[in-house]
Amino acid sequence: MSSLSTSLTTIEHYAEAMVLGLIQGVTELFPVSSLGHSVLIPAYIGGQWASDLSMTNPKSPYLALIVALHVATALALLVFFRDDWVRIVRGLVSSIRRKQIRTPYEKLAWLLVFSTIPVGIAGVVLDKLLRTDLGKPVYAGAFLMLNGLVLYAAEKGGAKGKSRGGRRKGVGTGEPTVRELDKNGRELPPDIAADVRLSRLSVKTGMVVGAAEIAGLFPGLSRSGATIAAGLFKGLSREDAARFAFLLATPVILLAGLYKVPTLMQPQYSSWIGPALAGSVVAFIASYFSVKFLVRYFENKSLIPFAIYCGVFGLISVVYFA
Repeated sequence: MSSLSTSLTTIEHYAEAMVLGLIQGVTELFPVSSLGHSVLIPAYIGGQWASDLSMTNPKSPYLALIVALHVATALALLVFFRDDWVRIVRGLVSSIRRKQIRTPYEKLAWLLVFSTIPVGIAGVVLDKLLRTDLGKPVYAGAFLMLNGLVLYAAEKGGAKGKSRGGRRKGVGTGEPTVRELDKNGRELPPDIAADVRLSRLSVKTGMVVGAAEIAGLFPGLSRSGATIAAGLFKGLSREDAARFAFLLATPVILLAGLYKVPTLMQPQYSSWIGPALAGSVVAFIASYFSVKFLVRYFENKSLIPFAIYCGVFGLISVVYFA
């Protein structure tokens, strides 16, 4: 009888990890807060799920699972943007070797380095406080409502921008962005053109947009949503703001996950290693298809549907858990 009970518990652990992996893979990149959904959905399900996947329960394997799932999401982003990251890393290496920053990818590489500093510092300083004090469903619901308001404000009040050359472009309107040409007058491929536009951002602007990632430390506030919103307010097109958000998220999510890997290795979580790997596979697949969808979505569609969703789901959650 005990072996049957153990088997059922193991199956439930795999189910929990795989559901959490799906939640992570979709909501980390959609501007709707993965952390908020990872708090709310187990709480709605209740029972053992609410206990096993509780952020505030010190005996919960939640943090160990989140470590694996975040690494899987970062790997999916690396795979999707692999060509960009090869060029960015080459740019970083060449700039260090020459002790000069000249090319767009050298500029973009250092822009990403400086832009990840604010959230890196905040993550180390605020981690325990956010987990113990704000990891409750009612707070997640309230922050989700706030996230909806931020997305709506960014969509309606963000700069209807100017291109870097002073010409108008379709920021937030679905109009095509200004073409980028190489030194021979040939049009650059869309992905390279987007990276070139991003490389023209000042370090100050990059750090301001990067600092918006700090919002993602609060359950219910979206890392990608806050970064895209900050980019819109700084005059980026929705497409470029989303791309910058995904590029910024890659090292942040990966380093945060690797920073917490020792948590997963602790003896009390040994039975969760298998479920964590299964959940990571789900998170990787979900993350890859999410970013593939969103890169196209933000070419001509708005943040409003996500704002409405966050507002409604957040309000329902606050009422339910209050």
